[in-house]
Amino acid sequence: MSRGSSLFFHADFRRLWAGDTASQFGSFVGNTAVPLLAAVTLAATPFEMGLLTAAETLAFLLLGLPAGVWVDRLSRRRVMLTADFTRFALLLSVPIAWWAGVLTLAQLLVVVLLVGIATLFFDIAYQSYLPSLVGREHLLEGNAKLQAVQSVAQIAGPSAAGVLVQLVTAASTVLITGFGYLTSALFLLRIRAREPEPDRGPRTRLLPQIAEGLRFVFSDGPLRATVGTTGMANFFGGAFTAVYVLFLTRTVGLAPAAVGVLLAVSGAGGIVGALCSGAITRRIGQARSIWLVPLCTLPGHLVLPLAASGWRLGLAGIGGAIGWFGITIYNVAAVSYRQAICPDRLLGRMNASVRFVVWGVIPLGGLLGGALGEGLGLRGALWVAVAGEVAAVLWVVCSPLRHMRDLPTEAKSGSPAA
Repeated sequence: MSRGSSLFFHADFRRLWAGDTASQFGSFVGNTAVPLLAAVTLAATPFEMGLLTAAETLAFLLLGLPAGVWVDRLSRRRVMLTADFTRFALLLSVPIAWWAGVLTLAQLLVVVLLVGIATLFFDIAYQSYLPSLVGREHLLEGNAKLQAVQSVAQIAGPSAAGVLVQLVTAASTVLITGFGYLTSALFLLRIRAREPEPDRGPRTRLLPQIAEGLRFVFSDGPLRATVGTTGMANFFGGAFTAVYVLFLTRTVGLAPAAVGVLLAVSGAGGIVGALCSGAITRRIGQARSIWLVPLCTLPGHLVLPLAASGWRLGLAGIGGAIGWFGITIYNVAAVSYRQAICPDRLLGRMNASVRFVVWGVIPLGGLLGGALGEGLGLRGALWVAVAGEVAAVLWVVCSPLRHMRDLPTEAKSGSPAA
């Protein structure tokens, strides 16, 4: 593929894209089906829902930093394949246990925790693999296309999950998530491009290698600000996720299919954001896409706790769509920036350091959401969660990004000295 041509003509990127489509669709089906399985079928309490949310991302907190070192030493495509096959096998156990009449919340927690470990390695390898596959000059386009897939899946997945849960039970619907990961692996197997050999070099101790990745992330002002915003938003997002499905089913009184439709309406904003991200970034600059867009759109989430039957339900859908529009544009710009400036040998550790912070806080937020749901009620917990999400934008608004239009697009020569 020539330097100036579109990634539509890049055969291996199309295979990665197709695999990502299957994986994302399955993930968003699972993101709705698993909480519904716990809330409706297994009668989970708000605190147990908080535990479930925490289990999904606990691996990022416990293993996030060393995982980056290991990914930098291995073939990133092989890591992704192993993770996909592992997730398929784990999720297959849920419907089997349900059909046998032995499924428990404890098993669901263990499966979700182990799937989270596999997802940790997949995500770090995935974001580290893209620059070598398409070249740094195509990162904005590549991330926009992948984000568009995620946004479409965010609409189709919850809608399909809500209907399927009512038709074939939540446990059987989880199987679709597993097949999404299996399909992703099959497409990854078809990629023909030779991946650069990992820079194994002399085997230094684990802690100095972890520290090198952390220094790279936190020595860069714009990158440090985006980590602060994403981490704080994800922390309160974890609290939000822990109680939102319970709020919609128990407080608002929605059926599973209606929950899926409402989540899909909110996700529509993400599709529009992904389709517009390239044009908006070119128009206002990458730096402004990171701070100005979420500042103007994220307050849309403040209407979500107002959801109730009637017109207020539609208002919640519109507010969610506005928020996701801005979040998607922010994600494309921020992820493309950190991939562009990081040397190849540090990509795994850089992505792991970022993920450790921005995903490692989600289980803590999930536990907070469960506790707030028990203490303040579900609507009160949602108010705290969305207020925290909106306040997170202050990290980038008060950073040097506010005085910039564009950001560097070339990799730095290396990490700063200790």
